[in-house]
Formats: sequence, C-alpha cells, structure tokens
Amino acid sequence: MILVADSGSTKTNWLTRDIPVMETIGFNPFFHTSESIYEHLTKHEGLSNIRSQVTQVFFYGSGASSPERKAIVHKSLTKFFPEAEIYVDHDLLAAAIATHDGRKGIACILGTGSNVCVYDGVEIDSSVSRGLGYILGDEASGSYFGRRLLTAFIYKELPAATHQLMLDQYGLTKEKILWAVYNEPHANVYMASFAKVLTLSPDRDYIDSLVYEGFKDFFRHDVICFEGYKSMPVHFVGSIAFHFIDTLAKVATEFGCELGNVDRQPIYKLLEWHERRLISR
Repeated sequence: MILVADSGSTKTNWLTRDIPVMETIGFNPFFHTSESIYEHLTKHEGLSNIRSQVTQVFFYGSGASSPERKAIVHKSLTKFFPEAEIYVDHDLLAAAIATHDGRKGIACILGTGSNVCVYDGVEIDSSVSRGLGYILGDEASGSYFGRRLLTAFIYKELPAATHQLMLDQYGLTKEKILWAVYNEPHANVYMASFAKVLTLSPDRDYIDSLVYEGFKDFFRHDVICFEGYKSMPVHFVGSIAFHFIDTLAKVATEFGCELGNVDRQPIYKLLEWHERRLISR
C-alpha cells in the first residue's frame, strides 16, 4: 500500500488509494522532534489501523529541505511504519509535481507559509532563495494575511463588520494576541488561523484590496526574481490561491505572467503520480 503525505506547518494530509484523506497536525522539523512526531502518529486511529499494511510512504513536508531536517521526519516514520520504505522530501517538490503541466514552470505554495521554485519536470531549481519564514517573508500566506488582520484589529483600522467578526469569532483582545504571538509556540500557525476571516468577512471591498496587495507582494518578491519568469506558467497550491483565483489571475496578468494550474489539495495528484511511476517500473 502506497501512502502519500503532504505536510504544512498547520496540518498534514495522508492519502492511500482506498481510504479517504486522513488529517494530523503539521509536522515541521524546525519545530518538531522525531519523538514528538511519532507520539502524534500513535494517537491517530486511522493511521494506526493501516500502519502494518503500508509498504511505501512518500512524505512531503514544510521544513524538510536539508538532509538533517529530513532525517528527523524519516526516523519517526520508519519507527511508525516498520514494514515500509520511507521517502521524505520538501513540500515544494510536492507542489511542483502536482501542478506540472509538461512545461518548465514556477510552482508556488500559499499555505500557512509561502514558498516558490522553478521545476522542469525532473529537478527543482530553488537557486533564487526564498521561503524566509513568517517573520521575514511568507508573502500572501495564511500567516501573512493573519498578521495583517491582527495588526489592523489592534490598531482599530478594520471595517466595523470585520472587527466585530473577529471579536465574536475569536474573543480577541490586544493582550491575548500579544501573548499568543510572543509567548506561545508556533506563532505562524496562530496567525494563519485568522486567514479564514478573508472568506468570512462581509467587508468584501476591504478584503479584496488586502488580498490584491498581498498577491502583488508575492509576485514582486517571489516570482519576478526568476530569470525568464514571463515565459513560464506560474502554478499555485493552497486554499488562499484557490479561493481568490480571480484576484490571482488579475495580479498575474499585471506582472505579465501566465497563471497556470491552481490546486487546493495537491495530495490527490501526488498519489496518482506515484502510482503511475510504480506501474511504469
């Protein structure tokens, strides 16, 4: 049984051919140890039920971009799936595989964080370093928009209905926000949790303008840095890109880019890709 995992900082989707998508927390080796990953896996009933049947695990995760960090995830998965071959790689490769249309293109992630690379169907070119994290970068990501909303909430710059929505939905105060951001672990995940306000708010003009400016930030800092970017399709994975695809298309056009595939949940394409590779061997 092939098991594919697509892991961001907030959640991990797990998929096999005969079982619907299963979900755990996100496992990022910047923040999680092998022991903590293994402990979380043992608490998941669905994964525990199939662990002895799994023969191959293909795990793509945020933060799994160096041999040292890949080893953290690999160790936990090897222990949990004792009968399986384990493969660990970066979530950028997952995004590139899932959206590839046969042409060399730019693959982008807009999840809890954001990242980008060029992919030719064989290798990733991330020589133009991006993925600076939620403090220095992550333009147009969940944490980026959550941070913008929280800042505007504290400064009382939000439209009245959006301000009230955040009060009613989350019971926010300035003190609660500051404590969560500066004292609790995983501030990026906390801030990204407010990105859902983008779809819930009735103040559509304000939200549309916020999203538009965020997408412009992303293209300005993360797309046009690649040589020949206008000649390559720009693909996206993630719910923010999916929900605001019209705005995304508008910004892409303004930067002279072709908007390529936009996939909310790339896990299905990943599984199909690995199954095809297995058959073709």
